[in-house]
Amino acid sequence: MMDPTTDTGPTGDPRGSRASLEALRAEISKAVVGQDPAVTGLVVALLCRGHVLLEGVPGVAKTLLVRALASSLELDTKRVQFTPDLMPSDVTGSLVYDARTTEFSFQPGPVFTNLLLADEINRTPPKTQSSLLEAMEERQVTVDGTPRPLPEPFLVAATQNPVEYEGTYPLPEAQLDRFLLKLTVPLPSRQDEIDVLTRHAQGFNPRDLRAAGVRPVAGPADLEAARAAVAKTSVSPEITAYVVDVCRATRESPSLTLGVSPRGATALLSTSRAWAWLTGRDYVIPDDVKALALPTLRHRVQLRPEAEMEGVTADSVINAILAQVPVPR
Repeated sequence: MMDPTTDTGPTGDPRGSRASLEALRAEISKAVVGQDPAVTGLVVALLCRGHVLLEGVPGVAKTLLVRALASSLELDTKRVQFTPDLMPSDVTGSLVYDARTTEFSFQPGPVFTNLLLADEINRTPPKTQSSLLEAMEERQVTVDGTPRPLPEPFLVAATQNPVEYEGTYPLPEAQLDRFLLKLTVPLPSRQDEIDVLTRHAQGFNPRDLRAAGVRPVAGPADLEAARAAVAKTSVSPEITAYVVDVCRATRESPSLTLGVSPRGATALLSTSRAWAWLTGRDYVIPDDVKALALPTLRHRVQLRPEAEMEGVTADSVINAILAQVPVPR
């Protein structure tokens, strides 16, 4: 994924909103070193009202990344550590009996927030994982037949260890599809790792981001203005057809048992528009689609077992499709 420029964009765009989101990326970098694509993906998700799944081995700053995002936003945030014994009501909330009034009252769970950090979401069984489905899709929670709307904005940022790790429960396809982006958080380069250790040697404490200088630089008003600008980003019929062709090609790939659904195509169009706006344009070009194809589509496809045994990955299949599908001129 490319890094957006600091271009303030065409006349008429809310320059202040783009500047605030650029400042948001810079603020996160005070705590997290060398994960610019993941940081940019989180900003794209905020613009698209989507949710993010961060995957990486333990110790690559997945949780720190989300905590830094939370500290850089003037939004309410909560964190849930997903464990094998976590119950759905521990996430959504439940009815509690009040002896004084002899009535049941609803006690909201941590999902009632603007930014929910679902830490190690694949450490908990599918029953508890699915408790987030309604919240992520409908932005409400139904308890005892009563729907309760969630705050706006609402974003789930979930972290997970690779599924090969012991004690993990792979997320169901239906829930994976609810995540707008799946961002991989790789091990840092040698220089980035040196920078991380240097910061720690100088007293950086990942548990105290305020001491590291991380401050709120954007809030709900900035997000609303930015989202309104993204909604005005134009998409030509040729670009729409290109997005459809890329997604349809995944359904015909011999390496896949499951291709991208129309929901995935809509997601790719949405993230491409956000990326175009971030880079200072009010129209989408094919490079925007290519830049967001991997994080938007990699979790929406399913490999055939024989292809997986041969070392084929979802990313390699999508890259091959991007190389084959004709690009509009």
